[in-house]
Amino acid sequence: MIKAKYTMLLGSLLAAALPINVSAEITAQTMADAIHDVIEADRAVYADLVVNRLAIEEEVIEASEEYHENSALPLPAQMLRTSAEKVRDKKSGFSFSLVSPWPINSQNKVKTDAEIKGMNAILKSPAKNVYSEETLAGKKYFTALYPDIAVSNSCVSCHNNHKDSPKKDFKVNDVMGGIMIRIPLSN
Repeated sequence: MIKAKYTMLLGSLLAAALPINVSAEITAQTMADAIHDVIEADRAVYADLVVNRLAIEEEVIEASEEYHENSALPLPAQMLRTSAEKVRDKKSGFSFSLVSPWPINSQNKVKTDAEIKGMNAILKSPAKNVYSEETLAGKKYFTALYPDIAVSNSCVSCHNNHKDSPKKDFKVNDVMGGIMIRIPLSN
């Protein structure tokens, strides 16, 4: 169980996702699901209302992997990674990241047993999230892995045409990887 301190820390985050009559304690799974809902919504809004509108429809700015050098917008995956780094820096008590068997960015390669087993399960049943526990560096974590689905042609074409992509045959609605959320458990 995650204690009430996380409710205060993530109050606004959870307010939108939890029932009105929440008890003082919530489960790690409920918390992970709420965090994922916000991550997924933020990513979709950024992709649709910012990248799609400004880079594709209106063509006023480019979205680029080299956004720093090109005065461009970061790609949605880069925005998620940057958000994850900000959360890590704030020591918010949880972490999240993209993971994939076919990452463009090698830092996103599935590594831990929870990531590997979770991705294998998601590839077999993409409609199911995978929940488990793992110990990393002597600390126990609740882990939640959610499928990262190719929701648009822009996702597919970027991955299929990228020089560093190990997989070049994605289609819309394919699983491209996953979003891993880790919440530390009390010892």
